[in-house]
Formats: sequence, C-alpha cells, structure tokens
Amino acid sequence: MQSSLLNAATYQDQNAFLELEFRSGAIYRYLAVPTQMFQQLLRAESKGGYFNQHIRNRYAFIKIAHAHSGVRFRPDSGC
Repeated sequence: MQSSLLNAATYQDQNAFLELEFRSGAIYRYLAVPTQMFQQLLRAESKGGYFNQHIRNRYAFIKIAHAHSGVRFRPDSGC
C-alpha cells in the first residue's frame, strides 16, 4: 500500500471490520465500517488523509497489536 501512514488495509465484509496496519507496526480493527469506506480508502490519493478525515474518531476500534511488538493479539483467537 502506498502510504506514509498505513502499511496495509484489509476488510471483512461479513463482519464489517476494517483492519489497518500502521507503519509503526500497530494494528487496529475498526468496527461497523461500511464497505464503501474501505473502497474509498483504497482509491484515495492520500490514504492517511482519508483515514484522518473519514475513519479516525468516527468508528469504534480494538487495538490488535502494539507498535513494533512483534506479537499480534487476536481477541477472537482464544489467546
């Protein structure tokens, strides 16, 4: 992904989860995000700008991994 803020973005359509991996290594799962928001994020010229304007502080989220921890915690994995 071409972005100075984001490393990767994935979307689970069934659950409306948007999972974002930041350049810092932190991973967040945003809840109840419409499919169109994910599609628009991918098409945005500035991914970071789109995130800051349309996603950040607008959707509930769960922190999945800490920055540079090397460990990914998945709440639904039973860990």
